Amino acid sequence: MKLSIYLGLLERAESALARSFRQVSDGHSAEPDIHYLCRVLASQCDEHEEALKPVVDRYGEQGDDEPDELHADAMSETRNGALGLIRDLQDLYLLANFVKVTWMMVKQAALGLRDDELIDIVNECESQTVVQVSWLTTRMKQAAPQALIVAE
Repeated sequence: MKLSIYLGLLERAESALARSFRQVSDGHSAEPDIHYLCRVLASQCDEHEEALKPVVDRYGEQGDDEPDELHADAMSETRNGALGLIRDLQDLYLLANFVKVTWMMVKQAALGLRDDELIDIVNECESQTVVQVSWLTTRMKQAAPQALIVAE
């Protein structure tokens, strides 16, 4: 069974997303909604990672044999200004979608295994990740005109 690969991937991806939300929160603290909402979303990612622990204990997690193409890296730094903000939000969006699709894959395995505990965990965490992606989309749409049209 290869579910352990995706459970490990999901744990690392949620951790990377949490770190990245915190990075953007700190780097764009002058934007109150970014600062506070990114902190809330980072906490959600922490909770997702914690929720996975009993499932990982049951199925294990595998990282050593993980294909090189399966990874998710946290952001290393934030950019400055309005254009930097939308680029950072775009990076978060890509990472959050990676997490979202990984939850989808794990959900399919959970359904196949008829693992009610894992299905419940996935349903809760996946729905929050969908909201994260939605917020990022809305915030990018709101910030794009200022960043792309108005000169700094």
